[in-house]
Formats: sequence, C-alpha cells, structure tokens
Amino acid sequence: HSSNLEEQVERAQAAEASMLAFEQMREAAAALYRDETGSSWKPVSGSRTSHSRHLTSAVIDARDFLRARAEDRRHALIPEGTPVIFAGGRQSFENAEDARAYADNIWATLDKVRDAVPDLFLVHGGDGKGADRLAASWAERREVQQLTYSLDRRLGARAGFKRNEQMLSLNPRYVVAFPGNGVTERLVIDAKARRITVVDRRGPLGTSPGS
Repeated sequence: HSSNLEEQVERAQAAEASMLAFEQMREAAAALYRDETGSSWKPVSGSRTSHSRHLTSAVIDARDFLRARAEDRRHALIPEGTPVIFAGGRQSFENAEDARAYADNIWATLDKVRDAVPDLFLVHGGDGKGADRLAASWAERREVQQLTYSLDRRLGARAGFKRNEQMLSLNPRYVVAFPGNGVTERLVIDAKARRITVVDRRGPLGTSPGS
C-alpha cells in the first residue's frame, strides 16, 4: 500500500506542477490580451483561478497532501476579502470622447472604493460588453479578484432579479451603481433596504464611497 500511495503522491505532485505552469502561461496570455484589447479575458465557461499562492516550501504527510489537493481546488474558487458589487448596463455614446469619459468615471469610482476597502473583491454580472466589461478591465489592471454571476436564462424575465438576490446574499460593503435598467434599480432599492451603502453613479451627482 505504501508504494501505491507514493505513486499517487508523485502523480498528484506532477499534475500540480503542470497545473501551476499552465496557469502561469495562461496569465501571461491573459495579460497580453488585456494590453492588446483593453478588456479582461475570461474563459467561455467556468472560473479562472490560481493556485500559485500555495507555492511554499513544506514537508507534508502524503495522505494530507492528497486530501489538501482536492481542498485547494475548492478554496481557489472562493475569493478572499470584502465583497463589493458593481452594476451597470450597456450604454451608447455619441462620440469616443464621451465613451472615454464614462470609462474613466468607472475606473475613478472603483479606485476610490478600493481606497476605502483595500481588500475588496469585485462582484458583477460578467457581461462582456458595457459597464461590466469596463469594471472587469479595472479589476484586471488593479489585480483585484472577481466573482461573476451570469444570468440563469432558464428563469426568463426573473433572471436578473434572482442574480441580485444572490449577489446581495454576500453582504457586500458597497454596491456601486452606474446607469442600467430596472434590474439595476431594484438592486439599489434592495441594497438600501439592507442598509448597504450605495455608491450611486447613475446621474450627474453621486455619493462618496466614504459616506
């Protein structure tokens, strides 16, 4: 049994090393994609996680290693820190200058929020266009973890409201709201009902993250 266990450990360690090497290559490619397109890259489905923070020297019992390997996979899917929800819809602009000003406003707002919550991780809908894309690009540049909630299309018109409930269940420190639709409006209303501070950027005036 001991030799069989040693073989399992060796295979697991080899797989772990291969996984970490692949993650490093993936992150390098993601950084190149971000620099070329200005957008954050994410897989078509599933999560983009990293185990590299576990690269430390240690002496670990073989059985513990095999158990911890499965445990690490689960922990890698759990962001560390304080959740902050970002919400906003797709906007159209008359010119590139207006679009740039809108993007700059999102980045500046999120920078201020991060000043107030240095350990934040960003929670959003993962839309590949519009405000979510800009927020994701900000998070990528600032090396902030992201947790995305895609719409469950099976729920039809209720999908957005169900997603609101799921995100608010994280008890976020802030909800950052940019112009959106009725789903965004309901998110703001429900957040205030839970006494969650809303950083409201849906109009010319807004609240300060410090309020």
